[in-house]
Amino acid sequence: MTFDAIDRQLITLLQIDSKQTNKALSTKLNLSVTAVYERIKKLENQGVIDRYVALVNKDEVQKSFVAYCHIKLEKHSQDYVVQFEKEVANLEEVMECYHISGDYDYLLKVMVKDMVAFREFMVNKLTTINHIGSTHSMFVINEVKHSTVIPV
Repeated sequence: MTFDAIDRQLITLLQIDSKQTNKALSTKLNLSVTAVYERIKKLENQGVIDRYVALVNKDEVQKSFVAYCHIKLEKHSQDYVVQFEKEVANLEEVMECYHISGDYDYLLKVMVKDMVAFREFMVNKLTTINHIGSTHSMFVINEVKHSTVIPV
């Protein structure tokens, strides 16, 4: 889909703060409130805007321990892949899961309270999933950049 300059600005403004009123957006974009509303509805209907969410401060909800886990399956049969993906999708500690290329099959982003909670997650949840051949975990020391804004 192609966007004009105003669509790109609007998408960026909504990604920065989706609670802005159409009036505030119309002022920033030099458009009428109706024009802003229609553009937003068009972006929603075309699936460009998928949903609106609240971004929660992980420190305030005691989920500041972030780990990335590489997962290698025992073998790459369709049954193993489907089963792993189904089971990992149900783990609340797993914020993101990607099927990747390279030495490992999956990359998980895990958020928990602390190292004790991470060990409990690994021992009692992740490693109980069948057909995991090996895991390799890395822990975030400092978050240098984190953005949810996708440039358009």
